[in-house]
Amino acid sequence: MNQYDFGTVGLGVMGSNILLNVADHGFSAAGLDLSAEKAASFEAAAKPGQSVFGTTSPEEFAKSLKTPRAIMLLVPAGSLVDLAIENLLPFLEQGDIVIDGGNSYFTDTNRRFATLKEKGIHFFGMGISGGESGARFGPSMMPGGDKLAYERLRPIFEAIAAKVNGDPCVAYMGNGSAGNYVKMVHNGIEYAIMQLISETYDLLKRGLGADDADIQKLFADWNQGELQSFLIEITAEILKVKDEETGDLLVHVISDWARSKGTGKWTSQNAMDLQAPVPSIDSAVTMRNLSAHKQERLLASEILHSASQQEKIDIATIAQSLKDAYYFAMINVYAQGLAQLSIASKEYQYEIDLKEVTKIWRGGCIIRAACLENFRSAFASNPQLSNILLDKDIAKLVLDRQQAARKIAKLAIDKGIPAPVFLSSLSYFDGYRSAVLPTNLIQAQRDFFGAHLYERTDKEGFFHTIWE
Repeated sequence: MNQYDFGTVGLGVMGSNILLNVADHGFSAAGLDLSAEKAASFEAAAKPGQSVFGTTSPEEFAKSLKTPRAIMLLVPAGSLVDLAIENLLPFLEQGDIVIDGGNSYFTDTNRRFATLKEKGIHFFGMGISGGESGARFGPSMMPGGDKLAYERLRPIFEAIAAKVNGDPCVAYMGNGSAGNYVKMVHNGIEYAIMQLISETYDLLKRGLGADDADIQKLFADWNQGELQSFLIEITAEILKVKDEETGDLLVHVISDWARSKGTGKWTSQNAMDLQAPVPSIDSAVTMRNLSAHKQERLLASEILHSASQQEKIDIATIAQSLKDAYYFAMINVYAQGLAQLSIASKEYQYEIDLKEVTKIWRGGCIIRAACLENFRSAFASNPQLSNILLDKDIAKLVLDRQQAARKIAKLAIDKGIPAPVFLSSLSYFDGYRSAVLPTNLIQAQRDFFGAHLYERTDKEGFFHTIWE
């Protein structure tokens, strides 16, 4: 019965759409779900002539797949992934491949990788970006695991992935949990860029009193040039949609309490462990957390008044500066995330190729943007590049815009508008370009109160001073 090329466990929106995408590209596809209704709906959604199969039986599902089996788990991260593996194991054989397509934390992937390796089964952690539409018509995919086993998956993944200039937006990311790690940092960058866009909106709306139509037009115009990106594109669309009940813009009646699923937090937490500075991502996570304190913010708004002046400024007078400041901050966000990947690759022996990462992020994924081609070129020229800000062409892009970044940062401060990603990005830039930082004073303070020792600039070794 072994006739199907690829299978998924979980026939929800993502699972069924991935399999229908697989079928669209000439491969046969099988799906397993606890729900008979979902299994039947998947089969019914296939086009005439496509070879698909849905079942609720793990044994029947495993027997239906060609060997070595290629099975993707599309279930919520956590214990359900372990349960899905446990239910499949009795029906798997050595050489089979299991892929976790959810947002699992990378240490969980390491554990599963080691456990299944002992049984002769290859385990992949794979980040998938692009949402429901991407799964159906072309996502960006970030698989990590055994490099030789990837060859069984590559023809299918390259066929179903988004394409940019004919290049598929999927590539082998590296050893072990590299795929999940790359997706985690992708999501951290996503947090920061979304926050950056919201800060731009807030500065225009509350800080400058700009009209909704002018703000919408600004984002639409930005999407036609060097700032072109998926998140700018959807922002322009969002700002056109009216609420059917009130007739007001829908965004005006949406709660300002933004929830999250944790991947941004994981990025920040692990960056701290690695001593990888990602202040823009940290700021974005912090603002998500602050948004949850709605009642306190309402109380604070009554007593903590801004000392800023709120006179209206014509949007046209600052449009170019705002555009340049946004571009400056955005590049610094990507710089931080990509630098974290560079550090993690060495620490965890992933062997991540950042040229491939930036290449596959150009299409299909949530953080796709025109600037990623610049980053791909930078890493192609210098594969050992530790930070894109060290590339001369990228450096020129930010240097040409730093004055605008300072102008907009000052404007936000003067207006009393919170702009932590704008400000963190500028501070990161200023810190990164500083040959000397004031942390010598911190070394002295630590030695004063805790005898933690310090290093000197004029000779090797560690020293202690009796300060009093």
